Amino acid sequence: MSEDSGTAAKETTTERIPAALRREQILAAASRVFGERGYSGATTDQVAQAAGISQPYVVRMFGTKENLFLEVVARALDKLMTTFRETLAEHRPADDGDDADPLITRLGAAYVDLIDDRGILLSLMQAFITGHDPVIGAKAREGFLQIYRMLRDEAGFSPETIRDFLANGMLFNTLLAIRLPDIFEDDEAAEELMRCAFRGKLDVVLDASGVTWTRS
Repeated sequence: MSEDSGTAAKETTTERIPAALRREQILAAASRVFGERGYSGATTDQVAQAAGISQPYVVRMFGTKENLFLEVVARALDKLMTTFRETLAEHRPADDGDDADPLITRLGAAYVDLIDDRGILLSLMQAFITGHDPVIGAKAREGFLQIYRMLRDEAGFSPETIRDFLANGMLFNTLLAIRLPDIFEDDEAAEELMRCAFRGKLDVVLDASGVTWTRS
């Protein structure tokens, strides 16, 4: 089969899938690619390969790489906000009214669980560190403040509590970005830091990172 025939066959298969489903598949693949390679290092061709479709189809659906990345960031923020709001809705305050710490703990655990959707946390990290870009930076700032306002206005946390919560979230993202799970069992400092940072969710992080490790 010629290359042109192969492309045509791929396009035919692509068209059989509903557009909304195909859009989500591309965004999920793009999340992983951008999360691993960053905005500058990723290409629409790499995204297409990860999604199992042709590069022209990605361009037809999203236009430029910048538009695709902005859609990835919007998807990640939407999933994050939805997860936090679901956690808030499920939370039942303690009888004594002192429920700040348990709620913070549950939100933190929900945040770590997002690692199962590979790329969400790292693609957000990539957006934050691309803050110098006039378009992406504006979207990143808007999203970060959206999270802050939700934690302040809907969860009722103080600015100091939110500061500590967001700082922990950035630590989680940094540990994932530098692939610290890869050396979990080879470096005692890495193990110590990860156990302290992820606590009861350590197994989720290591399993999602594809790390083979000895549970203790």
